Amino acid sequence: MKTITALLAFTALAGASGLVHAQSDFYRSVTPPNAQEGGVASAAVLVGREYQGSDESRARVLPNIEYQWSNGLFAGVLNGVGYNGSTQPDMAYGVRVTADFGRKERRSDALRGLGDVDPRPELGAFFNFSPTRGVTLNSSVRYGSGNERKGLLVDLGARWSTSLSPHLRFGTTLATTWSNTDYAQAYFGIDAVQAARSGYARFVPGSGFRDVRLGASLIYRVAPAWSLAGSITCSELLGDARRSPIVRDKSALTAVVALGYSF
Repeated sequence: MKTITALLAFTALAGASGLVHAQSDFYRSVTPPNAQEGGVASAAVLVGREYQGSDESRARVLPNIEYQWSNGLFAGVLNGVGYNGSTQPDMAYGVRVTADFGRKERRSDALRGLGDVDPRPELGAFFNFSPTRGVTLNSSVRYGSGNERKGLLVDLGARWSTSLSPHLRFGTTLATTWSNTDYAQAYFGIDAVQAARSGYARFVPGSGFRDVRLGASLIYRVAPAWSLAGSITCSELLGDARRSPIVRDKSALTAVVALGYSF
């Protein structure tokens, strides 16, 4: 039970790590099956990119804590703050507030002249369903990112996991994200002012699928409440995001090693 809880939490961490400026794309329960409330605290070492489309690597330490109450309320670094209205273990639906952490111009020379994308709260909803044991279909909607607060993201994905031994569990995820024009312009576009300051040609991206992500993770239960996890996520930019002048590498690998405690 604790291993399943850890897998959900670490999968969320790996998913968010591919999008270093945002919280988790999907809502993921952190309570063990048949438990009414509980949480996970973890610390992870993440090796990823400076920003989406960057060819520069960046390593960092990410602390995380998630908790869910029996009344459906939840709060955490990755899941955000919200409410799960389902009492069924194979389904989750509700609303939440997450955060888009923005992007600093100083993060890379490739961003010089583009200015910062300020952090913004995102209002959203989610729906998850498990049609069979070990398989979960995920979806979410998030609105409010970008300096104009009009960025919209729609996330779709699937997760499969299985026990390899009493102490070892394997999981894999496949996900994609669609963005509207406002989000694409904030993170991949170049307006007239930015073009004059940066030297890039003006670029106006449209709405469409931003990227696709494939991940794999292993969770080892060290003790009843302690787990060690490792994951690798491969992402590929799509559509207009892939053609942005600031994109130096259309593909990226993100690796995470994490230690977590379930309580």
